[in-house]
Amino acid sequence: MKNLFKIGGFFLLLAVMVSSCKKEDFIDTGLYDPHYNGTIWQYLESRPDLFDTLTVALKIAKLDEVLKNEEVTFFAPPNQSILKSVWLLNESLFRTGEDSITTLDQIKPEIWRKYLSRYIIKGKYVAKDFSQLDTLKLDSYPGGIFKTLDGTDMNIGVLYNDIRASEDQLIKYAGYRQLYINLPYSIPGLEEFLMPYVTAPVATSDIQPKNGVLHVLQYSKHALGFRKFLFAEDALIQGIIKKN
Repeated sequence: MKNLFKIGGFFLLLAVMVSSCKKEDFIDTGLYDPHYNGTIWQYLESRPDLFDTLTVALKIAKLDEVLKNEEVTFFAPPNQSILKSVWLLNESLFRTGEDSITTLDQIKPEIWRKYLSRYIIKGKYVAKDFSQLDTLKLDSYPGGIFKTLDGTDMNIGVLYNDIRASEDQLIKYAGYRQLYINLPYSIPGLEEFLMPYVTAPVATSDIQPKNGVLHVLQYSKHALGFRKFLFAEDALIQGIIKKN
């Protein structure tokens, strides 16, 4: 996926496949040993189907060494999450009469580092280490605030889903549990009407390489930057590196 022009057809096919699935885009690995005999970086490289675009961006940002050598927890955005934001950038370039980017290194390293750092927190945290989150009852179940590698405050918590025991009986918080990482975000003047976070659900949690923990985000409900226009806007402001 290093060349953006090669993946258009693939992504269209992927969208059709996703829309036809009953269980939306979870990576169903069944029962598995969560431990991986290698680093977080080696795990990402072992799954190019999910992460080859991500690994290219991490190298540009010079974050690959962090994932090789430091003890961290990484909420990994799959390839499709990154490409959503890159494609919006290309649409913006097209509207202004500029050439689209064809390789990820045309986006400046500081942009990649700013956004990808937000998915990395120091230390090892599996899902059970995070507190309960209920986005409809944040006063009671707010999750927790964690500082990322770049110092951004992120909300992280576990959503306890409900179970419907019968048509008339709903059992609160008795269902499956899903991990979320959320960007605090508000629109001036609309704070009281909107949830204070842009949420990103985890599809697969608690993969445990030697130097930390890896949680894989649900790509259909997430774009790099949490709002893809934030990434695209920043990249445009900083300037695109032209190809000779």
